[in-house]
Amino acid sequence: MRPIRKMKLLHPSTCALLAACSGAIGAVHAQEATGAPAAATTDDNMSRVVVTARRREESLQDVPVSVTAFSADQLSKQALPDVTALALSLPNTTLKASRATNSTLTAFIRGVGQADPLAGFESGVGIYVDDIYLARPQAAVADIYDVERIEVLRGPQGTLYGRNTIGGALKYVTRKLGPQRDVRVRATLGDYGQRDGVLTASTPLTDTARISGTFARFTRDGFGDNLTTGKGNYDKDVTAGRVSIELVPNQDLFVRLAGDFTQDDSNPKNGHRLIVGRTSRAPILDDVFDTRGNLTKVLGRDQEVRSYGGSVTVEYTVDSAWRLKSITAARRDKSWAPIDFDALPVVDMEVPALYTNRQFSQELQATYSGARLQGVAGVYYMDANAFNQFDTILAGAVPTSTFTLGDIDTKAWAAYFDGSYTLAEGLSLSLGGRYTVDQREADVLRQIYFGLAGSPRMGNPNAILFRTDTDLRGGLLERKDKKFTPRVALSWKMNDAHNLYASYSEGFKGGGFDPRVNVVGTRLPIATARAGYAPETIETTELGLKSAFHGGRITTNLAMFHSDYQDVQIPGSIAIDTNGDGRDDSFAGVTTNAGKARIKGVELEAVANLTPNFMVAGMYSYIDASYREYIVANVNVASQRTFQNTPKNSANLRANYDIPLPVMGHNGRVSLIGSYAYKGATSQFETPSILDQDSYRIWDASIVWTRADGKVRAGLHGKNLGDEHYKTAGYLFPTLGNEGTLTAFYGNPRTVSATIELRF
Repeated sequence: MRPIRKMKLLHPSTCALLAACSGAIGAVHAQEATGAPAAATTDDNMSRVVVTARRREESLQDVPVSVTAFSADQLSKQALPDVTALALSLPNTTLKASRATNSTLTAFIRGVGQADPLAGFESGVGIYVDDIYLARPQAAVADIYDVERIEVLRGPQGTLYGRNTIGGALKYVTRKLGPQRDVRVRATLGDYGQRDGVLTASTPLTDTARISGTFARFTRDGFGDNLTTGKGNYDKDVTAGRVSIELVPNQDLFVRLAGDFTQDDSNPKNGHRLIVGRTSRAPILDDVFDTRGNLTKVLGRDQEVRSYGGSVTVEYTVDSAWRLKSITAARRDKSWAPIDFDALPVVDMEVPALYTNRQFSQELQATYSGARLQGVAGVYYMDANAFNQFDTILAGAVPTSTFTLGDIDTKAWAAYFDGSYTLAEGLSLSLGGRYTVDQREADVLRQIYFGLAGSPRMGNPNAILFRTDTDLRGGLLERKDKKFTPRVALSWKMNDAHNLYASYSEGFKGGGFDPRVNVVGTRLPIATARAGYAPETIETTELGLKSAFHGGRITTNLAMFHSDYQDVQIPGSIAIDTNGDGRDDSFAGVTTNAGKARIKGVELEAVANLTPNFMVAGMYSYIDASYREYIVANVNVASQRTFQNTPKNSANLRANYDIPLPVMGHNGRVSLIGSYAYKGATSQFETPSILDQDSYRIWDASIVWTRADGKVRAGLHGKNLGDEHYKTAGYLFPTLGNEGTLTAFYGNPRTVSATIELRF
């Protein structure tokens, strides 16, 4: 196990100096500017990006919120494969596919997130599609298509959004349909057998009705091989689609009916063993993308993820100041997930799992835009169910199959408001608040059966029951959590080029129940199990400066933040010895509320349009996240714990140089795009282990030709050109089974692809 690297904390005077330097640079540039510069042509100019972070259209530089936006054109030029690729250029953000999955999202922003996708655990980072909150992370690793932009907000979000999210928000914003027929085609060919295609078509039906449809296929062979099954490992087989109908009976009324689906038929993704088999002495494979896992089915079905949903959005403009909005949405998903923990051809530690989720939400919202007062107020309701059942098949002196069932119902009500009032020219005060009620009911069942053939509910009707460790069904698990969380911000627009803001906000996430809780095996008091885990809260203070120099050709966004994090929810699973023979023979779900934590950091984003054809952009972030109180067996072990998925340092530098180049008689330009990303050392869990990842670097490059009218684009893209191998997740159970489980999952290796986009 490698030691934790010690780094000096960021001194407050350093933050002050950084802020002062940013202001000094702005003053120098303002003095140097003697006339209006040429308009910037690149899409990365932050001063011209319009976002809806505060539920109204505003320039990115005018919003007193830490937000980064990616436009559709920027996403297209960089050929980002899915939403996880955004993390390389986002400050203090981790986005990745969860362990052993292709499409379940693990998201952390400023040290706040949720790594466990089991029922009962809600993400600390909210995922929104057109302001519709996705309650569960399954199928949230979305391929990027049919979007107008993606916005990422950092810090607690609750006074502006339907569902409170304690760490931040990731927003997909799809484009509204135009009055003309529009057909778009995108095709991609790449190594590892990559074959992607997206077809989007929209057309007016009448003067007041429009329809659009998108169909997408994303396929790829595996980055490695499963040496047991002969199939690819880390392959991709995803089909997705979206249909929307928009009605505009008059200029005041807008109605959108939308539906979407995602079908993931990829092979099971198995990890790479980092230790030799304890009994078989199976060696460590040379290729980190190869595996030997043998579990391929759940209840007789291959791995499969289905996700679909529908929504109705109605917007009504009452007058020049008032607008009303209703968002009604429902979603479902189901996953058959064969998880081979040990990644060996023997049955040693395997988990065939079934996940199902459903949700319904209704939001009513009113926005006001007056001369001095602008704001939003709304009410929100959500009814959601998260269900999982799985066997943990474990070899040992007494082979067993432990069946676990978790059935969690969540009902949430909320009322929120956020208003901004202009106190004087350039000076505005924002006040917001949210009252949240989270009600949860759960059924949890845990039973141990003899043998390695599984339990009756997972396909073995002849299984013999050994013991019931947990049976908390029939209304035994209930809790209701309530909280008011305020937000206040003061923004001073010193002039057209500089916007200074300070804010204080609170975040809240309700408590719940661990579906893996083991009452008998850990001698856990029933009262403790019934209480579940407590809500977590955060208080964040932020100071930011958004600046533009040379008439907007150079923009910088600087933010410094400090958070007090209370009762941090940390779910996990540990190996246990149930019979006192000195050998771990089972596991238990353990969810800890770490009492206190402190998180502080700094984030800097900058874009420089050096010439009309040459743009350089960069990002640097630093975060110091540490536990202050973490009680285990009545002992404070805070000094021995780290924040997972929160590297101290992250950086990104990218450049875009455009060269006019006509092709086949059509004017256009070639864009030469390069980027460098750095991620500091990252812990996978709260305790150090061999699964932790040292710092690493990623190089990307693209050559893209775009026709002058924008109707043709062709590109060649290289990702991770240094072929860096870096761990993103893993399983740590080295004492369980006959072989021991210590497996790692890795980010994508070097890939090269060619894309062509046509618009008719």
